[in-house]
Amino acid sequence: MMNASVQTLAQLRDCHRRYGRTVALDGIDLSLHRGEVLALLGANGAGKSTAIALLLGLLAPDRGETTLFGQAPGSLVARRRSGVMLQAAGIPDNLRVAELLDLTRSYYPAPRSVADCVALAGLDGLLDRNYRRLSGGQQRRVQFALAICGNPEVLFLDEPTTGLDIDARQRMWATIRELVAAGTGVLLTTHYLEEAEALADRVVVLNRGRVAAAGTMQDVRALVSQRRIRCLSALDVAAIAGWPGVRSATRGHVGDRGRIEILTDGAEAVARRMLAEDPTLSELEIQRAGLADAFLELTRDPGDPASPDARAFATAAYRKQAA
Repeated sequence: MMNASVQTLAQLRDCHRRYGRTVALDGIDLSLHRGEVLALLGANGAGKSTAIALLLGLLAPDRGETTLFGQAPGSLVARRRSGVMLQAAGIPDNLRVAELLDLTRSYYPAPRSVADCVALAGLDGLLDRNYRRLSGGQQRRVQFALAICGNPEVLFLDEPTTGLDIDARQRMWATIRELVAAGTGVLLTTHYLEEAEALADRVVVLNRGRVAAAGTMQDVRALVSQRRIRCLSALDVAAIAGWPGVRSATRGHVGDRGRIEILTDGAEAVARRMLAEDPTLSELEIQRAGLADAFLELTRDPGDPASPDARAFATAAYRKQAA
């Protein structure tokens, strides 16, 4: 959890950035504090990569202020206090893992020991392997080791667990929690929504270059009034979908009676009507909207169920959760 005495490590203030006529960022504010995980969420094109590039000093804002440790992000002093794991790694693949670790550790004034890197990233048995001959998941673990080997105070993790199996993902989560407990600030982007829920102290949702929502997980969920109803019922889902306050109704078959799932703004009224119209209804559950539901609501266009990119993001997130 975030320390009581908040120290800001990285910050964007009223940052704007365009690529030609395309607006990537439209006046966003963002701050990362010591000892916390900040999850940056958004559909493709929302502005996440541009925000990270500004904080790393890879791009400059057209307007606004960007700081890392109170300095220009591209400064050598700031870079030596940071660790980065991006989706496009650009790692020399003709080197052995041990050589990559030694090279990267040499860039930092007080790096972690090789033994610590191996333990934290799960590299047992990989040091003598050539990087190019590793599996995709093993390469991601090496990339994580390179990101943390300098003992950084700020860690930028862009989709860090993509390609990892469940055990490796859980191990990386444990390491991230350990680093945060020691005071590291972590900026995380992820399509695994359960990853954000498991790790993040705060969430920032970007939509078309603007901040659509920001706060704790509970704060973001509270911005939408949706509830999810699940039950076994013989009612017609097409009819339910037309009821007031119902956003969607779907069915999965279980014998002759199917399990119904409903997303609604008026859970109590809908549940009462269902019970009145189907006395045999059973296994009724009502749950608060999850992060994916909140994300879709916060990023949809007015009049549309959800933007195509937002729906694709949430659909991919659900699939990855089930994987």
